[in-house]
Amino acid sequence: MACERLEFHELGLDDRVLKAVADLGWSQPTLIQEKAIPLALEGKDLLARARTGSGKTAAYAVPVIQRILDSKQSVREQAVRALVLVPTKELGHQVQTMMRQLTAYCSRDVRVADISGKADLSAQRPILMEKPDVVVGTPSRVLAHISAQNLDLHSSLEMLVVDEADLLFSFGFETDLKNLLCHLPKIYQSFLMSATFTEDVQALKELLLHNPVILKLQGSQLPDSTQLQQYSIKCEEEDKFLLIYTLLKLRLVQGKTLLFVGTMDRCYRLKLFLEQFGIPACVLNSELPVHSRCHIITQFNQGFYDYIIATDEQSLADPTAAPQTTAGKGKKKKTIEIEKTKDKEYGVSRGVDFQHVANVVNFDFPTTVESYIHRVGRTARADNPGTALSFISHTELSLLSEVEEALTTDQADSVLKPYQFKMEEIEGFRYRCRDAMRSVTKQAVREARLKEIKQELLNSEKLKTYFEDNPRDLQLLRHDKDLHPAVIKPHLKNVPEYLSNGYGKNPLKSFRYTGGRKGKGRDNR
Repeated sequence: MACERLEFHELGLDDRVLKAVADLGWSQPTLIQEKAIPLALEGKDLLARARTGSGKTAAYAVPVIQRILDSKQSVREQAVRALVLVPTKELGHQVQTMMRQLTAYCSRDVRVADISGKADLSAQRPILMEKPDVVVGTPSRVLAHISAQNLDLHSSLEMLVVDEADLLFSFGFETDLKNLLCHLPKIYQSFLMSATFTEDVQALKELLLHNPVILKLQGSQLPDSTQLQQYSIKCEEEDKFLLIYTLLKLRLVQGKTLLFVGTMDRCYRLKLFLEQFGIPACVLNSELPVHSRCHIITQFNQGFYDYIIATDEQSLADPTAAPQTTAGKGKKKKTIEIEKTKDKEYGVSRGVDFQHVANVVNFDFPTTVESYIHRVGRTARADNPGTALSFISHTELSLLSEVEEALTTDQADSVLKPYQFKMEEIEGFRYRCRDAMRSVTKQAVREARLKEIKQELLNSEKLKTYFEDNPRDLQLLRHDKDLHPAVIKPHLKNVPEYLSNGYGKNPLKSFRYTGGRKGKGRDNR
């Protein structure tokens, strides 16, 4: 059967696109690419469901680029021919990067602009005035530019792509999308790309597609057990911290790891806890600008960090972490302002280009089946193996049942396997765990969040002129010391010999992961 698979050169693509594909190291199209690209080039509307990491971005990017190249052979007038709608700024940045890689040898003929960032509309206006061939953005951002008369799609648009379609409505873009449709031409080709088929995707199908070809390429929304191993461990709050400490400190979990928690405060609580033991980790914080978040992801991909702590944060308009009321007047006001700065177009479990992730750890179990699928979908991408481990408290058992039921229906061997081991084997580490937890106070968590935002202010290019005119404000910001920082206890950094030697038989031996194959470019298609 393998010999029947199509190669890229058999898809009728321009030589310049084929050369860019070769540079990316893609020897053969993935299943979604093999099926979607020919249909898209025939001009058909597509509704495609394929799991995260299966190459959906390239599955629409390649035919969009090819069709623009074809049209420019007869029509030389510069115009916006394709619009890619994304639910998050991070995904917008990723799509632009992918399309620029694919247009490396035809960048003069196919220009791509990402307008999903937070820059002022006036700053992005010159980019749109040049009429890039492909515009990438969130529905609200595209609509804002249309309203400002920076963008006209009614006369020129030929293709509309909705990436991660099942997230679009849940991120609050339903009204924006419906208003946006009024500014589109009556006839255009549409692609809906999604990891799941939900009621929201069905609603989008009715709105956007005309006699679409529906591709359901994977029976399972996650890889099978030969590629992705999924485990669950039932443990309560203190045991979660004890387990994550022993897993990471004893290197039982090896390779790049994403740690998912429930709230932003929990992110910093876990970060400060791990720092007590000399385990460096970074937080992907929705309060920071999109460029800062992308910089953190780039550093993670380049190996500066092994661990990133993140949340799903799909409903940021209603922050779950309430501001503290015990702080002083100024502090309370600052905390409230922090909550207001959260980015409503932020998403981590999807739309973020993490590369070569070996493990996903659900420190706090996700609240929906879709969230579980998209978190775990960050590992075992393309042909790489991966491991997912979920910590389950008694309050999360019902959520575990929902996930198991969904995955069992989807594919029998995708079910989370209970991880059997004896807690008493790591009981000797508990007193160190408690010692560290005592240092991570609510005040320390709040100070850590403020410190990161303060550092962002100091590094801000936009504020550079202000600080030049107001040097005293700069000095005050630099010398504003933390009032209640987490106290690092040096003795916790090292594991005593009597603990490491007496550890005996490794209870988590089969969870040890040493890294998978790294196919160049395949992981971020």
